[in-house]
Amino acid sequence: MIQLTESPAADLHQQRRLPEGGRVPFYARLWRFLRKNGAWLSMCAPSVILLFIFSYLPIYGIVIAFKNYKAGRGIWGSEWIGFKNFEFLFTTDTAIRTVRNTVILNLIFLVTGTIAALLIAFLLYELYGSFLMKFYQSLMFFPNVLSWVIVSYFVFAFLNTETGLINNALEKYLAGYKQILWYQKADAWPWILMIVNLWKGAGAGSVIYLAGMLAINPEYYESAAIDGASRWQQRWHITLPLLRPLLMIQILLALRGIFSADFGLFFFVPNHMNSPQLYATIDVIDTFVYRSLVKLGNVGMAAAAGLFQATVGFVLVMLCNWIIRRIDPDYALF
Repeated sequence: MIQLTESPAADLHQQRRLPEGGRVPFYARLWRFLRKNGAWLSMCAPSVILLFIFSYLPIYGIVIAFKNYKAGRGIWGSEWIGFKNFEFLFTTDTAIRTVRNTVILNLIFLVTGTIAALLIAFLLYELYGSFLMKFYQSLMFFPNVLSWVIVSYFVFAFLNTETGLINNALEKYLAGYKQILWYQKADAWPWILMIVNLWKGAGAGSVIYLAGMLAINPEYYESAAIDGASRWQQRWHITLPLLRPLLMIQILLALRGIFSADFGLFFFVPNHMNSPQLYATIDVIDTFVYRSLVKLGNVGMAAAAGLFQATVGFVLVMLCNWIIRRIDPDYALF
């Protein structure tokens, strides 16, 4: 009976691969990992570097929230005052109003933005494969690339009291119509900002949901059509349930910023600094901190507001994710 044995060269190769103890050295495992995933890591490197520079390196500055910061003394030389910056930020009536406005308006934007993005994605899916889909998608995505400064001029062209398009059109076609001073009408601005936010962001938000729809197996729709289901019945009973995990992730990510407002939207569009009569309904934490920083120069209070927003956002994401995990782990973010 012939017994097969490995050649001396094979033994030498095996010894190089597995040294004493039978474990591959760390540097060899690292080199093997880099050779296998180097291309993917190089693609992620710019984002990781930017995240590290702008999100992790400045973390040491959190201590400013607990100090009476003076630029001449530096961060560590400034006086330690504990939670006084937080007391000033959240004990006044103005601060309580800004917190309420921030939460309510962000919830309105979250609900309306999600519904609008889903509807646009449904409509674009019906045109999938045609030139019109690309045309409409580009048309609706375009507002997202405009800065809030440019958008504010568009809004001013509509709402200007003397030459605004809305006032002139209503005055022309409605007898006895009196011009409305839009930039002094506080009750109307939450709805105006909601419309502007939808116009600018709904088209871009629909891209994510459209990508999720395109990943659904078309055989599901074919089977439903054979059973007599209409288009909207297919969307309700097939598309929405299969998009639920993606929808949950989007909502969880949006909740992290529930206490942080889009500064450009609330500052530039209503001409914030020149419209104090609108503060009752659209003054949010970010604009309040900006005014306080400009008038008082209190950097510590601005840092306290940022720390509060980040902490509350983190807690909300963790809490909502825990609740979703208890209900259905498949829909949890992590």
